[in-house]
Amino acid sequence: MISLRATDVSLDVPVYLQSERSAKTWFSMLLGAAFDAPRRETRTILSGINFEAREGDRIALIGRNGAGKSTLLRVLKGAFQPTRGSVQVSGSCQALLNVSLGFNNEATVRENIFLRGTAIGFRPAQIRDLIEPVLDFSGLQGKVNYRLKTLSAGQRMRLGFAISTAVQHDIMLMDEWIGTGDVEFLAKAKERLSGRVASSKIVVLASHSAGLLSSVCNKGMVLDKGRMEFLGDVKDALQFYRELVKADAQPAGVV
Repeated sequence: MISLRATDVSLDVPVYLQSERSAKTWFSMLLGAAFDAPRRETRTILSGINFEAREGDRIALIGRNGAGKSTLLRVLKGAFQPTRGSVQVSGSCQALLNVSLGFNNEATVRENIFLRGTAIGFRPAQIRDLIEPVLDFSGLQGKVNYRLKTLSAGQRMRLGFAISTAVQHDIMLMDEWIGTGDVEFLAKAKERLSGRVASSKIVVLASHSAGLLSSVCNKGMVLDKGRMEFLGDVKDALQFYRELVKADAQPAGVV
């Protein structure tokens, strides 16, 4: 049985704060910067997240910038280890979060397929079989021995996307829908994403597009300041989020 479960997941991260200081001259400012060490504090980014996703669940992550959506996706994938609580994953998991992870500008396109593939958990034999399909999808057949740094930003994005989505997985974690690239590739990318989402057993998608979330997802989770404030039907979740934003926009004392 394919499943994804978060049990009381919390994440604390260290931050370094500099004391406020005033300086009358450039020299005194430089002395202050050199000898006034920052203080270390801990901030809670996620707090007490509990949910379980089973086959057929498509969960929309809803919240404002800084609510913890991207961080939660990284915790679910295992890129960040929770400070407290645990994540249990049953099934293969694909995360479309950072398509340039594992790339090396000095390595060739072929070498970067191996580097990126290894970074996201592919086996060497599996990567060898994916080289030609990746080059074909990204349109980079003629640049296989070029160094990555000679490619344009759009070509690197196409390469990363082609590698990241080359294999179908049981669980798909996504931070926003792809929205960059030339028109022809964008159409191919959206078609592939639609197919991968449709064939996945579980999908968790973070986006600010209510239309996209409504069309793809059947459940919604509202995050606010690192806490899960709502989990339920996606339409109810979107309505809860709208009311949350509206309430926060009201002046103090206004009901």
